[in-house]
Amino acid sequence: MHADDGGDDGEGEGAKATAKSGNAEDAERIESIEHIEHIEHIEHIEHIEHIEHIESAESAESAERAESAVASDHGPATPETSAAPEHPGAPDPWPTLPAPPAPASPAPPPPGIAGLSPRYQVALALALAGVVVLVGVHLLMVFLHVAPSNTMTKKHGQAVDDWVYPEFEQNWKLFAPNPLQQNVSVQARAEVRTDGGGTSTTGWYDLSAMDGAAIDGNLLPSHTQQNELRRAWDFYVSSHDEQNRATGSRGDLSEQYIRRIALLRLDREQAGGPGCAMVRVQLRSRTTQVAPPGWSEEKATGKPVLRELPWWSADSDDVPLGRGGTAARGRCAPAPALETGDR
Repeated sequence: MHADDGGDDGEGEGAKATAKSGNAEDAERIESIEHIEHIEHIEHIEHIEHIEHIESAESAESAERAESAVASDHGPATPETSAAPEHPGAPDPWPTLPAPPAPASPAPPPPGIAGLSPRYQVALALALAGVVVLVGVHLLMVFLHVAPSNTMTKKHGQAVDDWVYPEFEQNWKLFAPNPLQQNVSVQARAEVRTDGGGTSTTGWYDLSAMDGAAIDGNLLPSHTQQNELRRAWDFYVSSHDEQNRATGSRGDLSEQYIRRIALLRLDREQAGGPGCAMVRVQLRSRTTQVAPPGWSEEKATGKPVLRELPWWSADSDDVPLGRGGTAARGRCAPAPALETGDR
């Protein structure tokens, strides 16, 4: 009896132990399932929160775009309209509007003449046309001046000379095969009337040296200082022979021209003294050879060559202010004596 009871007891205890182990396994399975479900729930919640965050960001961006569109149309947004929506997931109350096109900036004026008004364009065009015509006429006149004698120069030679002389005179000797190799100095002296009724001769005045002194150091020398005396002497020499006889119809004109220049210069220098009246005038040239360079085989003599012109009477038309032959009483000093080296 006791054995059976013990057996029954043992079986009961084994059944209980088995039941307990089964319950433990079920509990572990349940716990595992609950843990998995908990993890899945957490992941689902995080996924929902991530989606809501994205929607909230998109809603904020939509609100900012709407605010910028409203501000561009109606001015700056108020704090109420610019505030972000309270609920991130709520629908955007401001629909996204396309940005208005930027106002087109005014086109810059075209460069050059096209940018001027029509009135100024016409004035500028006329001015340019006038300049072109003037330049064309000038080039034509200079061409006719340097060109060989032809029908045009024979018929309109005086008009060409009036245009060219003296400002636009052309001298091509610099480009000649044998350029100028001489220094020519033009000098003049006068015979003046003294207070006692007699006459006295002045010394030689170097007119070329006076022009050179006026040009030296002068940034803007006058055309008179540079060319008047030189061209007048060249004009005289080219129209007279070695015996100072005229070789053409322009001989008298060249003589009158150089005589008036000499009288004007001597009067300016008060030749013979203040108040002296010039009666006659005489000119001469003093020519010296330019020394050749050391490598040249040319030989040049250092002795000057003098060429004296005859005495010319000072007419009242030639003397400045018509003072020929009249002296200021008591003001004419004796004329300076000639030096040996100047004779």
